[in-house]
Amino acid sequence: MRLSALTATIAATLLTSAPLHAKDAKDVLMPEDPQGLAFQNAVGFADAVIADDTVYLSGVVASPNPGETDLKPAYERAFARIGRTLERAGVGWDDVVDLTTFHTDLAAQINDFAEVKSRYIKAPFPAWTAIGIAALYEPIGVVEIKIVAQRAGDGEAIVARLDKVRVESTEQAR
Repeated sequence: MRLSALTATIAATLLTSAPLHAKDAKDVLMPEDPQGLAFQNAVGFADAVIADDTVYLSGVVASPNPGETDLKPAYERAFARIGRTLERAGVGWDDVVDLTTFHTDLAAQINDFAEVKSRYIKAPFPAWTAIGIAALYEPIGVVEIKIVAQRAGDGEAIVARLDKVRVESTEQAR
């Protein structure tokens, strides 16, 4: 019986404290260049979506230019594009909480990629998952970088909410 009451209390607290969020046009960042905008409208995705204080970036593909054999410039261009999107969303590299990268040749790419990444992402580090894959949507792409950022101060609100749930749970268990 106590477990059911505890579960119900936690569920009710989380449901009532988590706002229902509908996407507004102002919360969706689309490309500023006409060609990118046309492509993303045709395919159906945004550069980023802002939900409350969390910013979700679509994957950004690093692609070498014709004749480019060193992949570091492609990584630099991808990180620069991500930086511009983060800035448009009102966050920065210090606000990144999660990084997921998809590599077409993980073993061959990871060292140079990590070197370039270290110029943008500093300690304390976000979570990072690097995944080896067979191919990307963009045929010449070598790495796709997906980012989640959270505006500063939000973690405190989440921790406070979780602390409240823990206190209520402890009181319920008594």
